[in-house]
Amino acid sequence: MKIILKIFISIILILLIVTTYLSTIGIETDRFNNQIKDKIKSIDKKTVIQLKKIKLVLDPFKLKINIKTIGSKLINQNGTVEIENLKTQISIKSLIENKFSIESLEISTKSLEVRNLISFLRFFRNSPELFLLEKTIKNGYLIGDIKLEFDSNGNIKSNYEINGFLRDTKLSILKKYNLQKLDLIFNYKKENLLLSDISFTLNDLKFLSENISLKKDKDDFSVSGEINHKELVFNKKNLDLFIKPFFSDIDFEKLRFSSKNRFSFETNKKFEFRNFTLESDTLIDELSVINKFKLKNFFPNIKENFNLSDHKLSIKYLKNKIYLDGKGNILIQDNKDTLTYSIAKKNDILDFKTSLKINDNPFNIESLNYKKENVLIQLEGSKNKKNEIKIKDFFINEKENRIRAQNIKLNKNLEIVKLGTVSLKYTDQENQKNQLKFYPMKNKYILKGPSFNANSLVDDLLFQDQNSNFFNIDTTIEVSIDKIFLDNEYDLFNFNGNIIFKNKEIVKANLNGSFPNNKKLNFTINTNDSNKITTLYIDKAEPIVKRYKFIKGFDNGILDFYSSKKLNESTSTLKIYDFNLKELPALTKILTLASLQGIADILSGEGIGFDEFEMKFKSNKDGMIIDEIYAIGPAISILMDGYVEKDKLISLRGTLVPATTVNKLIGSLPVLGKILVGSKTGEGVFGVSFKIKGPPKKLETSVNPIKTLTPRFITRTLEKIKKN
Repeated sequence: MKIILKIFISIILILLIVTTYLSTIGIETDRFNNQIKDKIKSIDKKTVIQLKKIKLVLDPFKLKINIKTIGSKLINQNGTVEIENLKTQISIKSLIENKFSIESLEISTKSLEVRNLISFLRFFRNSPELFLLEKTIKNGYLIGDIKLEFDSNGNIKSNYEINGFLRDTKLSILKKYNLQKLDLIFNYKKENLLLSDISFTLNDLKFLSENISLKKDKDDFSVSGEINHKELVFNKKNLDLFIKPFFSDIDFEKLRFSSKNRFSFETNKKFEFRNFTLESDTLIDELSVINKFKLKNFFPNIKENFNLSDHKLSIKYLKNKIYLDGKGNILIQDNKDTLTYSIAKKNDILDFKTSLKINDNPFNIESLNYKKENVLIQLEGSKNKKNEIKIKDFFINEKENRIRAQNIKLNKNLEIVKLGTVSLKYTDQENQKNQLKFYPMKNKYILKGPSFNANSLVDDLLFQDQNSNFFNIDTTIEVSIDKIFLDNEYDLFNFNGNIIFKNKEIVKANLNGSFPNNKKLNFTINTNDSNKITTLYIDKAEPIVKRYKFIKGFDNGILDFYSSKKLNESTSTLKIYDFNLKELPALTKILTLASLQGIADILSGEGIGFDEFEMKFKSNKDGMIIDEIYAIGPAISILMDGYVEKDKLISLRGTLVPATTVNKLIGSLPVLGKILVGSKTGEGVFGVSFKIKGPPKKLETSVNPIKTLTPRFITRTLEKIKKN
């Protein structure tokens, strides 16, 4: 029994030693080379494997033998793939029964060119995923591990797995987008491809990603993942590629930002993309946009570019719908303001809601005499595929001052085709209170309120190139304003009447107002066929005339204006009666040059009275032709004509005559002279001929101080005297 026990223990020790040796060190043999080669050929007949000696290592717990070879090569018609090692397993049972059966195969490659490895894998399994990779990847290097399992018939199971990493890879997805320097770790299993620890450059922009997943669904592929980046600087080319397609109306000049992005999309073998989604959280450090907007009248110190900074932006793109929400600093003028906005674009409809908080910068509405700082501007509306804009709400707020407009519709030419309620309640820069309301009622509009300062508006009407084409509504406006401030001295009360718009212009108007002491203002427009007649009568001419800077010290006066407009040309007559002038710089200069110093002194001192001023002229968009300017008074009379080329040239010529000469001239006429002026008419028959010519801001005056009066002057003087 002792001998048997010793023998048994020895056998056990020998088996234990052999098992330990075989399971740790193993043995080398070439016995199974042919079987492995045959197995590879069973997978693909055109693939040949070159093997060195195989090392066998026992797995006693699974009753299997692990087979490993080093430095092998796989050869097919596309070339050679070098293998770092190849591993497989056979069961001890099959070995005892002499039935060699490989249940699995693990292949670890050396550093390979990516395209070569993909071609090799497609010989094993020509899947759409591998086809997609082969078409996309242009170059790069890969080290991979391939795990295959075989069924009882020797076919590869669908649960094969591929792991590895890529280095310095270049992908060709779309012609305009250059993706290169791609590094990543990949895992492919059960038709799912997972990419992790990704870094790459896209059009020279560096990106990072923790993971990207590609899943096969029948003949389609779904891709999802994250792409992040630290600070990126977009040049003009990349702005046009990545940003311009979404915002075609905006000219971006510079962009520096960082972002975190989550995306997904679907594609097929033909690289047709659909169902693209994107969620992005972006921090804009700097964004420069070219200013194409004519906003100088609102922002006096406006810059050529708008610059955004410290701007937090959230972007969502889902099924052709895009949503943007942002807030941050914007530099429009000298100091930074705060911009907040929300934009949604879906089905060619762009909805927007934005607010601008102006911080220590001026904001003006010149026609309303509105000038404030620290203003909040809010705007909400939409834009459709026809470029029509609907403004739901427009609101300007500064302390107790408010301007609001609602339900405004603009066509693609930015003409107002529908207008809701507009309300004004503010104190302007002249400390005048303005309170008006404009609102629709049935088929007309109502403009009413207790007070409005029209000082700046009158300046605009007189001196600016006004064009009412922005208002394209055929309607009637009923006006009823209790008090209108024309300037800091003159007020107009009970201003009321009607204005009728048709085809973007006023075709009829009748407006009336009252000054103190029963003085009146009446303004009318009447259109007959293509002829538009405009009249203005005002018992107080001073608040209108004194706005002309070349006239100083205008006092009293009644103004009567008549104009007939046909085919874009107006023929007009302006008359002013019973007024005084204290200073008229151009006229004073003429008198001084003509050595009429006495009259010049009077004009620049207490003033010269005129009985009547009359101006006849024609005007169009290019300028004005002055047929005649005639003024007659007790001390002096003037006759002028000429033309004005808009913003280019002024050319006037005329005759100036002291009243003593006029009296003597008329008095020398037989019978009629004595009847009109008596026998004491003064001495000397002469006038002053002058010319004024040059650009508007650089006029030159020339004078011929002694000249016989022209028949035209005598005729006009006689006509006026006869009328009086």
